[in-house]
Amino acid sequence: MQRSKSPFNYIGNKYRLMATLEQYFPSNINTMVDLFCGGCDVSINVEAQNKYANDLNCYLIEICKTFQQYTISDLLLYIDQTINEWGLSKDNKQGYLNFRAYYNRTRKPLDLYILMCYSFNYQFRFNAALEYNNPFGNARSSFNNNMRNNLLEFKRRIEFINFSSNHFMKFNYEILKKGDFIYADPPYRISCGSYNDGKRGFEGWKEKDDLNLFQKLTELSNRGVLFALSNVIEHKGLTNELLAQWIAEHKYTVHPINFNYNNCNYQTKNKNQITKEILVTNY
Repeated sequence: MQRSKSPFNYIGNKYRLMATLEQYFPSNINTMVDLFCGGCDVSINVEAQNKYANDLNCYLIEICKTFQQYTISDLLLYIDQTINEWGLSKDNKQGYLNFRAYYNRTRKPLDLYILMCYSFNYQFRFNAALEYNNPFGNARSSFNNNMRNNLLEFKRRIEFINFSSNHFMKFNYEILKKGDFIYADPPYRISCGSYNDGKRGFEGWKEKDDLNLFQKLTELSNRGVLFALSNVIEHKGLTNELLAQWIAEHKYTVHPINFNYNNCNYQTKNKNQITKEILVTNY
């Protein structure tokens, strides 16, 4: 299956890594769970008979569910009409701010997607009051042809995906049977990521979350469920000791993933230090 890119430029997305990840994923998957699906690049590019995509970001999941409810022609019609109505463009900052204020009053999922298309770095960012507050993507962000084409393909591929927005500890793991597959790409506690700073309307990822996730994956492994965990074990002089201990204790397999994170944040210092991303599997 030819790879497709999500219409969300979601931080931490795995589109550029799919060719590497796929070679370590199992084949002939019956049921697959993408536990921290984010922009869904993994969900839409892995073949399985049954797919579940979950993420704590309820705003993102609501958009995906709404995409499923619309025909593609109605979806594009709504997007184009909204862009024209509000005068959204790469250089109309006031139009963007007016539309952002409108979204924060009305909270329509499709409006949030359109808003994201004109936001700085295409990010989902909310303040403590859960108001969308990402600044304008001046001269850069828009619903361009690439975004439109990605949306068309995304719409086609998500038709039968089951979406949910649960904390990973509250997900219904009973749907997974022996031989099924779960992919986990949680926030990386020791590395960069605006989703992990606790300032985007969601609590940051802590040590207890790592420990709870490791325990849950071990429980699933003991039931015969296959898992793959993406994570960073070293980042700019820091080591995830909990991750290293868990891997060693259970003798899980570690696959190095070669990817350069030096540009993951324009404010990052000491960019020449090493980041080691890995994929951990129990098979």
